[in-house]
Amino acid sequence: MGLKFGVFLDPLFLSTTYPLFKEEALEAERLGYESLWVSDHLMTGKKPIIECFTTLSAFASITRTIRLGSLVACNSYRNPSILAKTAATVDVISNGRLEFGIGAGWDEEEYRAYGIPFLKASIRIAQLKEGVEIIRRMWTEESPSYSGKYFSIRGAHCEPKPVQKPHPPITIGGGGEKLTLRVVAEYADRWSWGGSVEEFTQRLKVLEAHCSQVGRDCAEIEKSLYARVKISNNRRELRNYFEKLYSGGQLYFGTPVLFEEWFQTLRTRNIVGTLEECLVKIREYADLGITYFMLTFLDLPSTHDMRLFAEEIMGKV
Repeated sequence: MGLKFGVFLDPLFLSTTYPLFKEEALEAERLGYESLWVSDHLMTGKKPIIECFTTLSAFASITRTIRLGSLVACNSYRNPSILAKTAATVDVISNGRLEFGIGAGWDEEEYRAYGIPFLKASIRIAQLKEGVEIIRRMWTEESPSYSGKYFSIRGAHCEPKPVQKPHPPITIGGGGEKLTLRVVAEYADRWSWGGSVEEFTQRLKVLEAHCSQVGRDCAEIEKSLYARVKISNNRRELRNYFEKLYSGGQLYFGTPVLFEEWFQTLRTRNIVGTLEECLVKIREYADLGITYFMLTFLDLPSTHDMRLFAEEIMGKV
């Protein structure tokens, strides 16, 4: 399987106005990226942020070929039956271009602000499992019913069904070894996570063990990385750029106290450096079996790095 590259518009450091996202979406399609991904957050501080599926519907009307994904929809923010209907509609509007990503949710501040109960992780992941089961049934069955501990449906017609058969690809995001990766093993067409080569190596071993327990071939699940990208052949310039981001608190990364520790962690878990260093890092991930890269370009709203990556890296790997 060849490598695929998507553009991830991440509001954790971008002010997500629609005119900005619109231009990035059109440029990503022009440059030949496989997909365009939007995260599912409701707020990030006081910065403007636009809703995921509304935005994907708008993208569907202005693009023609690029695939459109949620990275990742928060299972807690909508009843799974409503999310199934919403996502099916996006797939219909886009003529079968939806990439459906979903996760258990993690941003406690966001939950509290919007009046959504922030339950412990084990419950949120159990809810995720039930949610994916309901969504899949609504996409593939004529009149599905389901009764779970947290969610239920009864004769829930979802028409029109998604264009893609049997259903849009389901990407499950997250790296929790005991619970999340078990859900990935049972339900995911693709697993997406952001971590270093070493961290991915460990998680892949855990995922393989879960797949073995549920009787599934781990090779059936596509592996993907979401990562931030910054390309520069000037090391001093690169360092200055991240010092500014660090001091301004503009880049969420579970920031350690010291810049050096933060910068080193960022470089090991993302694609940062010269063109050659970026190529080496991608090949290291590819050697693990990762075939899909979902990339946030840190120089946005400029499209310089997006174009440079497409021209100098995509064609070489």
